[in-house]
Amino acid sequence: MPDILGISQELSRTGVFLAYTIVRNVRVVESPSYIVNIMAGEEAKVRSTFATPSRLTDNPIIQAYRRFLWRLGIDPTKLRPSSEALARRVLRGSPLPRINSIVDIGNIVSLRTLIPIGLYDLDSLSPPLTLKLAGGGEEFLPVGSEEFEVLSRGVPIIVDSKGIVIHVYPHRDSRLTMITERTRNVLITSCGVPGVQRELVIEAAKAVVDLILNINPQAETGEFGVAG
Repeated sequence: MPDILGISQELSRTGVFLAYTIVRNVRVVESPSYIVNIMAGEEAKVRSTFATPSRLTDNPIIQAYRRFLWRLGIDPTKLRPSSEALARRVLRGSPLPRINSIVDIGNIVSLRTLIPIGLYDLDSLSPPLTLKLAGGGEEFLPVGSEEFEVLSRGVPIIVDSKGIVIHVYPHRDSRLTMITERTRNVLITSCGVPGVQRELVIEAAKAVVDLILNINPQAETGEFGVAG
């Protein structure tokens, strides 16, 4: 697979990295009972393992993402890594959101591994993509919102070749490139930072692919790449 994702030199020096791959010819539907049951199982495991948000904060993977953001001068309690946000939601007594079959799979793996997962409609973006620090003033339309946010300087973002911000790293994806029932080709990313094993980040991306194939046997998989 050609390199479709790179990291700016400035941000590369922090030790950040991404695993990524593409799955083509998927069908995006309401999650079948197979996926819903896995979601419920992962929710139960998180509640059993951590019990409270304070115990979650002590987890070394959660701490690694928090250190990364603090190093950039970003408060991780305000721009919370997506995996931590999902786990906190579950620990507060709420289930994982039920969105669609592909997004739900990403949330399953993110909750299971505590690795932030990004999923994008490949046909809605323009490769190559770059993970870089925002210069300040970029507009970002987050999933779940109808209003653009203006980003501050120094926030890590993934942009496509047209400058569209598809992700605030490792926090939230863009509504402009989100997975919908019209999606047929999916770009999968898993977010890595210093202190998190590369193998774990790569395995998280592979786990997403495996679950997608379980409900999309017709899908076509690509090679895995690592940026950074």
